[in-house]
Amino acid sequence: MLIAFLAFVLVTGLVAAAGIGALRLPGTLADRRMEKRLREVSHRPDDGQPASFVRELKSGPMPALDRAFGGSGSPLSRLIEQSGVQTTASTIVLASLGLGALLAMVAFVFVRQPFAWPVGALLGLAFPTLYLKYKRSSRMKRFEEQFPEALDLLSRAIRAGHAFQTAMGMCADELPEPVGAEFRKSFDQQNFGLPLKDALNELAERVPHLDVKFFVTAVLIQRETGGNLAEILDNLAHVVRERFKILRQVRVHTAHGRFTGYVLLALPASLGVVLAFLNPEHMDLLFKERMGQMMIGGAIVMQTIGYFWIRQVIKIEV
Repeated sequence: MLIAFLAFVLVTGLVAAAGIGALRLPGTLADRRMEKRLREVSHRPDDGQPASFVRELKSGPMPALDRAFGGSGSPLSRLIEQSGVQTTASTIVLASLGLGALLAMVAFVFVRQPFAWPVGALLGLAFPTLYLKYKRSSRMKRFEEQFPEALDLLSRAIRAGHAFQTAMGMCADELPEPVGAEFRKSFDQQNFGLPLKDALNELAERVPHLDVKFFVTAVLIQRETGGNLAEILDNLAHVVRERFKILRQVRVHTAHGRFTGYVLLALPASLGVVLAFLNPEHMDLLFKERMGQMMIGGAIVMQTIGYFWIRQVIKIEV
């Protein structure tokens, strides 16, 4: 009865939360899009120091957690900013704790193994952070693919007679997310008074790609020493595209090794699931006997080491 009651409460809560979220999500996203540019930068009060710009931290469900984990320059706040997910540090912390407790309870009730609930708790705690890292990785890949187009647009705007700051504004207006959003932040920062050097350096910090560092270095050197900035940007765009061409050729040549790693990682787990249906008594020994549990743990560790070993073998820096 207790298990049935907990399952009823859990399902009811999930359904209610999903319904409330579906009703409020469109309006919340619209409000956040409308206020996003105003909250990107704000002027620090005059305290006798040189003027600078600082971001206003978004307030989550628990401001104390925002101050503790989401301060300016903290790893979590930087991860949220780079991922492009509209959330706060306190939301991530609460989601991690909630998912950890939920998965630990589910594993304790249904698996009934002493090692199940700690594994479930760890997976629940790590899932929000892993999701943010996945979103950051996909967003950075999109930025890297769109960056040559931004360089071409900057070069054409400069050749047409526009200033570099105006060309950045054109990139912010014309290009899609995430390139347009990142150039919009830099354009707003320098437009409100932040020196262009500092705005570009912050762009390089927000987007930790080697191509962006080359771009920032080239622009800053050109502003100090002079030269044809449009030609520099054209050459940089050509180099980036050629590097992408070589990288895709490398991925073609290493496809066999990558798929070998995936197959070797998935084969034991798939075979275990099939044997669990065909011969449950035989597979129960692995979970009930001490030796079987040790064998499962050793297999997981060795499979993980082998997978990362194969990834390092086929990893080629371009």
